[in-house]
Amino acid sequence: MSTPRTTLQRKLVTAMMLTSTAVLVLVGAILVAHDVTSFRSFLVQTLITRGNILAANCSAALAFQNPDDATQVLIAVRNNHNMVAAALYDESGQLFATYPPAAAAGTVPVRPGILGHHFTRSHLVVFQPVQENGRRLGTLYLSTGLGVLDQRLRVEAMVLFLAVLGSAAVALALSTWLQRRIAHPLLALTSVVRRVSESRDYSARARIESDDEVGVLAESFDTMIGEIQRRDQEIRLLNADLERRVAARTGELEASNKELEAFSYSVSHDLRAPLRHVDGFVELLSKHLGASLDDKGRKYIATISNAAKRMGALIDDLLVFSRMGRTEMRSTSVDLEALTGEVIQALKQEEAGRSVEWKVGRLPSVQGDPSMLRQVLANLLSNALKYTGPQERARIEITGEAQNGEIIVQVRDNGVGFDAAYSHKLFGVFQRLHTSDEFEGTGIGLANVRRIVSRHGGRTWAEGAVGQGATFFFTLPRNEAAA
Repeated sequence: MSTPRTTLQRKLVTAMMLTSTAVLVLVGAILVAHDVTSFRSFLVQTLITRGNILAANCSAALAFQNPDDATQVLIAVRNNHNMVAAALYDESGQLFATYPPAAAAGTVPVRPGILGHHFTRSHLVVFQPVQENGRRLGTLYLSTGLGVLDQRLRVEAMVLFLAVLGSAAVALALSTWLQRRIAHPLLALTSVVRRVSESRDYSARARIESDDEVGVLAESFDTMIGEIQRRDQEIRLLNADLERRVAARTGELEASNKELEAFSYSVSHDLRAPLRHVDGFVELLSKHLGASLDDKGRKYIATISNAAKRMGALIDDLLVFSRMGRTEMRSTSVDLEALTGEVIQALKQEEAGRSVEWKVGRLPSVQGDPSMLRQVLANLLSNALKYTGPQERARIEITGEAQNGEIIVQVRDNGVGFDAAYSHKLFGVFQRLHTSDEFEGTGIGLANVRRIVSRHGGRTWAEGAVGQGATFFFTLPRNEAAA
């Protein structure tokens, strides 16, 4: 779920109003706290001064033990309407006189407290000594209310509140003016960016004239969009040219395929027919002459017949090789281990009583065309079976392993091997490292293997030495789902 977006205008207004309000509240709170502290100090000094005057006036009354005179002196505090109560204690701490004269219980303390001043929740209290010639005669108690301080705080809070309102109004006006200078160009640039991203209209331009960073950004954006528009036009032209070339190339390929199909048809019918005639007339000639043929004649006839058959096999392999490059692949999951077992089972009849040890390792599943991969395994395994013919005990091993995102399959045999210097010729068409008298074959099987593996996105190579066997490798992309 996407977070709702707010506008830049609202952010600017909010930031400026919050900043100005926070600064004003902080400064106002500091000023109010300083004023309260100063005013409390003023109240203390004023009450102490008044107490000193009263103490000096009350010293005679305490010295002569005259409570009435002391009461008259204390009554003078009524001129200050903030005064709550006053009291005079004698030398022994007994209550000597009070103001009001008939103070109710609890109005003044029964005994004097610690000398000095202290604040209660609603009063300022002072205890001062009454002395004469260095002798302490008693203690003076004064209590004044803090109503004037509360009133001062209320006035200052009201002033601060009005100042915050005024600051907010000024901040709103300034932010409105600033957002027109800052937000409007950005909003215009945002609208152009959205238009380009949504409709791919590279002809859009911001065209914002400003001497600040927003102007630089808009100018850079217009330059960038102009370059993108130019490249987009070039890409369109290149795509059109590419489509034209692809269409032409496709036509050429289709024509080539048709020619190849015509050639295949010609090979399949026109070239096979003479071979069939040769083979047929050789057979008729052999029957006609019969016993009149000597050994040399029979050898010539057998040579002609074998050559015709080899030519037929070569034509068949060429047709398979040609079709393999044009046949559409059917990609599915292929169990190589099971497929190898089926191929080996089909080759059992070619062992002809030989001692052959088949060793199949663990082979994974791959993605590919089952019939094509069957032909790869059939060609490699039949070659291994053929070239191990001279061995008394043939050993053919098929293994596979996953490595670097691909499957590497090895077919190893203990046959006649080959000269490693000519290994690059093994997978070419009609390339053979042994004569047809030694081993039969057309030289197309390994070329077919390479073509099939290449169409699957793999590689082929071989290793070997004369008389020490050979190992053929091919790779296939790893089937991650099957792995």
